[in-house]
Amino acid sequence: MRPVFGSLRERKRAPIVTSILDTALAELRELQQAHWPADVPRDIEYPLAGGGLVDYLRHWASERPATVAIDYYGREITYAEYDEFSDRFAGWLLANGAARGDRIGVHLGNCPQFHIAMLGILKIGGVHVPVNPMLREHELAHELSDAGVTVVLTMPALAPLVEAVRAQTPVRLVAVTDMSDMSSGSAENAVVTDWSAIMESDRAEPIPTDPDALAALNYTGGTTGLPKGCEHTQRHMVYTAATATAAAGRRVGDSSLTALVFLPVFWIAGEDFGILLPLVNGGTVVLLSRWDAGVALASVENRRVTSMVGTVDNYVEMMDREDFADRDLTSLDTPMAVSFVLKLDSAIRARWRDATGHVLREGSYGMTETHTADTITLGFQDDDYDLSGDPVFCGIPVPGTDILIVDADGVPVPIGEQGQIIVRSPSVMTGYHGNPAATADALRDGWLQTGDLGKFSERGALHYLARNKEMIKTNGMSVFPSEVEALLMLHPAIEKAAVVPKPDAARGQVAFAFVQLVDGTDAGADELVGWARENMAGYKVPLIEILDVLPMTATGKVRKGDLFTMAEER
Repeated sequence: MRPVFGSLRERKRAPIVTSILDTALAELRELQQAHWPADVPRDIEYPLAGGGLVDYLRHWASERPATVAIDYYGREITYAEYDEFSDRFAGWLLANGAARGDRIGVHLGNCPQFHIAMLGILKIGGVHVPVNPMLREHELAHELSDAGVTVVLTMPALAPLVEAVRAQTPVRLVAVTDMSDMSSGSAENAVVTDWSAIMESDRAEPIPTDPDALAALNYTGGTTGLPKGCEHTQRHMVYTAATATAAAGRRVGDSSLTALVFLPVFWIAGEDFGILLPLVNGGTVVLLSRWDAGVALASVENRRVTSMVGTVDNYVEMMDREDFADRDLTSLDTPMAVSFVLKLDSAIRARWRDATGHVLREGSYGMTETHTADTITLGFQDDDYDLSGDPVFCGIPVPGTDILIVDADGVPVPIGEQGQIIVRSPSVMTGYHGNPAATADALRDGWLQTGDLGKFSERGALHYLARNKEMIKTNGMSVFPSEVEALLMLHPAIEKAAVVPKPDAARGQVAFAFVQLVDGTDAGADELVGWARENMAGYKVPLIEILDVLPMTATGKVRKGDLFTMAEER
């Protein structure tokens, strides 16, 4: 096969114009269409024309009122209840002065209240701001302030932290709910919260949905400074859910979809597979607050779960359990894995297939800026084609999404060559909240510059090779050096800080910080690590080494290449 885009190489130094990308895209689409998976529709049919996420909830509450929407450790919430409870949350917001466009923070782990609050916020035309409950003081203050959050729903254990930073933010109202508020267990040890009062509020009157209005600020790290809020709409959400459904070989609106979700729903991937995908399909989410292999196995068997997303390590842990062979997992026809510490390989796949009769495959390429479910991996498993090339196999773009690989000048490269992944789709963020400079740098003529390194196979399938080499993945969670550096610089003894990844056998990578102290201070590394534990989420806390002077270039920049080597040697 001739190299796709080969004729464009002669134009490398020419000004980048849309026609160059369009020509490359046309050739690539032809290649991808020739290898399109038989089970995946080429176009998406929506049960509702032009509806937003709120409209899907109302639709299924009318069409399937008794269908279980959320199963939380045996506590079943039907679509009729989901609609009612979120109406009452919306009514509570309105009664407390919230209005269309207000930013409402949901500072919770996995529990039904998260889902109910999110839909209630959208029902008043508010902006849902999911807040990571692992954030520490400085991180939390930044996010609440940057987003302009005025109302926060949090947990009793986290309320003191919210109150500690409240004066630095626009927050005017804090309410609490506990995991026990919507569990099926005994109420003997229940914590007193605001949830009962919220659920006694009058139901909000329906208002028309604007699918293109700002609906969510999903925060992501970046290569400079503290996390940025990605602006997303309900149209982005519905498109993501619909195309992820098609990518699994299903028809949108198939009520047989039952998803087991333990990924944190305050992260975009957890939101996609734990909230959006089940809701748009009128299906069920079996929601777990945390990963537990035994509970996961029992849930798959008892609730006849059809889909699950987890790390390869999660699947191996299940297979290693003594009771694995006794479980009936035949319903789980869409198991998807994320290669991180362990990589999906032929041996792991064969072991899973022999035990369950189904094929374990990679999940999808994506990022917070794109709403995460951008590619199709179904249909490339014959002879382990998807496992035979460079990891990680990501497949071809979902219907309506375009992906190209470009060089440093923005020119598409030939098939098989490495370059930056750029993405254009109906779910790409409208911008970074309050950050026009970062938005202009990331979005160029409708294409998101991901900063990720990738290449295409001879079938037009994307292979993800690496993120920006400075980004760190700890237990599957993204750690951005610039963010950790910014937080470390808040310590009065630190003059300069530079953070790089260090390989770690158990966690994949960990953050390693080299710091230079302010003249005259004598803080020790252990003291600084202790301070970091108090001021940043645990997975971000770096190993720390104090240097007399950080290695610098002649132009005054830190020589991070030297630090990469030093960290690997430690």
